[in-house]
Amino acid sequence: MNAQKRLAIFSRLAAENPAPETELQFEGPFELLIAVMLSAQATDKSVNQATSRLFPVANTPAGIRGLGVDGLIPFIQSIGLYRTKAKHVIETCARLLDEHDGLVPENREALEALPGVGRKTANVVLNTAFGWETFAVDTHIFRVSNRMRLAPGRTVLAVEKALERHVPAGFRKGAHHWLILHGRYTCKARQPECWRCNIEDLCESRAKAAAPAQGPRLPA
Repeated sequence: MNAQKRLAIFSRLAAENPAPETELQFEGPFELLIAVMLSAQATDKSVNQATSRLFPVANTPAGIRGLGVDGLIPFIQSIGLYRTKAKHVIETCARLLDEHDGLVPENREALEALPGVGRKTANVVLNTAFGWETFAVDTHIFRVSNRMRLAPGRTVLAVEKALERHVPAGFRKGAHHWLILHGRYTCKARQPECWRCNIEDLCESRAKAAAPAQGPRLPA
């Protein structure tokens, strides 16, 4: 895909959604960090349901650490892998208190050193909480980038590096939000809705989906 197409793609996505945001509900870097940690292999909706119960009770490192693993589990047990996530969240809160004065560090290495925080989570926090031009490649972005030939790569890291090279200036901060939302609601995994996609003519996918057949009209 050439630079002109990439510019046109992001221009259209930006025109449709000028201020893209994560669908996770949070206030401040710490709540965002916890929400993203909980979101691995879970939907944003399920995480929001859990944090809407948790954050009114505890939304600081000290508050959540005070719950302990057993106290945290009832708030998040509707989310997949909740036992492992509870352990990581409590350990992360302890590390934030012991090593970062209870603050979320604006530093990739420090974030990735926290239990349960990988590169994708760090990228989300750096982008959404601190305004960095990072690309948090999840399953949606990986699929869309390869399917469209926008930033192809065989691994998540390869796609991230391709996005770093190819996303035009001026669109870099919002790029991963646009691509996640596009993959979640239009360029879906099993049934991409190409017939209603506003960038379909720019997409270089080898197999585009036709509109579903309309059933026979019933008599009035």
